[in-house]
Amino acid sequence: MINTGDLRRGLSILLDNGLWTVLEFQHIKMGRGSAQVRLKLRNLRTGTIVERTFQAGERFQRAVLQRRPVQFLYASGELYHFMDTETYDQSALGADLVGPAKNYLKDGMTVELLMHDDEPLGIDLPPSVELRVTYTEPGIKGDTATGSTKPATLETGMTVQVPLFVKTDDVIRVDTRTDSYLERV
Repeated sequence: MINTGDLRRGLSILLDNGLWTVLEFQHIKMGRGSAQVRLKLRNLRTGTIVERTFQAGERFQRAVLQRRPVQFLYASGELYHFMDTETYDQSALGADLVGPAKNYLKDGMTVELLMHDDEPLGIDLPPSVELRVTYTEPGIKGDTATGSTKPATLETGMTVQVPLFVKTDDVIRVDTRTDSYLERV
């Protein structure tokens, strides 16, 4: 059991017959009465986000999530196929479970499959991914002091804003949490 004082960002809990992960938490102490904890939670099965308030000292049951390394093989329609790197078992996840991570998946990439009681919940990407730029407009020489950006289409089809010096066929590192350019590799 987890006390409200032990709640942290990214922690998974069982609440109201659902599996939730903590996105944000805030301890609130009113002038009179007991302290409260305001949580922003995301349902790991449906993806819905809710805000709930609990009394300080309330207890929650911790959800144990298994993380298994899997390799992305290919996508066919709405299914994304992965292979467990330890057992070589293949599994297919729907686009709803993969979510926005599909913008970063490329053949042979290793990610973590999140599971709870042998039920796949989704995938967890590394903090940054290296992707090749397939198309971007050429930059104007001498226009680098302004800090301007331009759109660039990556090999997965995703578009990010990049500095003017990035060219087509450059490999860049993209932050998977914020969908933003980090550096040229």
